[in-house]
Amino acid sequence: MNYSSLLLDKIQSQASSKEISWVEMKDKGSLQSLQTAFVTVPRFISKDKIQFTSPINEVSFDNWTLDRLVRVYLLTKFDSSDKSSYTKAIDTLFDTAENNEAVALISALPFLAYPDYWILRATNAVRSNIGPVFDAIAFENPFARNHFSDLAWNQLVLKCIFNDKPINKIEGLAERANQELATSISNLAHERWSAGRTIPSQAWRLVSQFMNDEIFKDIQHLLSFGNESDRMAAALVCTETDFPEAKKALVSNEDLQLKIANKVFNWQKIEN
Repeated sequence: MNYSSLLLDKIQSQASSKEISWVEMKDKGSLQSLQTAFVTVPRFISKDKIQFTSPINEVSFDNWTLDRLVRVYLLTKFDSSDKSSYTKAIDTLFDTAENNEAVALISALPFLAYPDYWILRATNAVRSNIGPVFDAIAFENPFARNHFSDLAWNQLVLKCIFNDKPINKIEGLAERANQELATSISNLAHERWSAGRTIPSQAWRLVSQFMNDEIFKDIQHLLSFGNESDRMAAALVCTETDFPEAKKALVSNEDLQLKIANKVFNWQKIEN
């Protein structure tokens, strides 16, 4: 599906008449002229924050700026009929990108043709030490959910947990939970506890459907020794899992069971 017209509608609802004229003048150019326009966007388009929140192709535009949106739109205007020329033109932009350009390129992945071709670019963004580049692939972007292997997916989620980033902003967090990830979260928690530290409480939401004897010991630890947020997380896990011993543990913590019944807390409140 071509999302260009939808993105252009969003631009026109926010941009000035002068900015719109510039975009409409540039969006019909050759691959080379579109490459140049992509790079020069900040000279002609403001960095005003986008004022709408309705998603396109499951991409949220929260915290986007207008120049980022215009760059993504220009990428959707590249002629994709010849895969070699198309991918070469965008690869050139990736290879020469400064940080803001890299963020726009990663943000554009759900809109680009030949999605399998861009998986390496996306996984490289996961490994990036540049915060905004990592955030562009990790948060409110469906590309990782739709195209990452379990290994790449787990690396993304674990990096968020390791750096105390808001995993609730990851698209597909619940549907792509898996046993290996749950075990890795348990292992990371043990490392942190040994160093007198903790992992973010919301990370435990990813173990509920993969409970076993070892992970249940972690939940017991949280119930007995965790801070308030950890105890709430452990109680929610006990509510969600089918593991019999976890159900018994929740009954033994009447205060938490009552708070859950009265909807005093949930995962969203822990995340906030």
